[in-house]
Amino acid sequence: MSRAPELGERLLFQEALTVAGHAYAPYSGYAVGAVAVGPSGRSHHGANVENASSPAGLCAERAALAALVTFGERELRYVAVAAADGSDCLPCGLCLQALAEFGDPELVVRRGGEVVVLALHDLLTAPFSLATGRAASGAVGDESAGADAEAGDD
Repeated sequence: MSRAPELGERLLFQEALTVAGHAYAPYSGYAVGAVAVGPSGRSHHGANVENASSPAGLCAERAALAALVTFGERELRYVAVAAADGSDCLPCGLCLQALAEFGDPELVVRRGGEVVVLALHDLLTAPFSLATGRAASGAVGDESAGADAEAGDD
């Protein structure tokens, strides 16, 4: 379920929009910026980086996540994602799974032409968990999900 962003969240989205201007997207022309925020409150920036060998490219969300981890943080609170052209832009499945490793952040994105805030678990309802070797049975960040899944492994 989405909601309208508060002022700080709207500013994060604008920051992601600015970061999108630094993207390297010569093949698709689709420039994306992301801002990841952990407990420190510091903004960690990432932009998509395309490559002629398509799988070698990097999405903005994972670039921002790498910056957050490099800074020493291990928890996500917010991730803002914006396309430079102002179009709707949601994280892809690979990025959702990568982000889920660090919690259940609120995502600030453009969807349906409006900037909205939604929880990661609204888009990725059953992330893969290494602890169970399969998709979690509960929501992202629900630590009981792994325990429930393991309990049935008799």
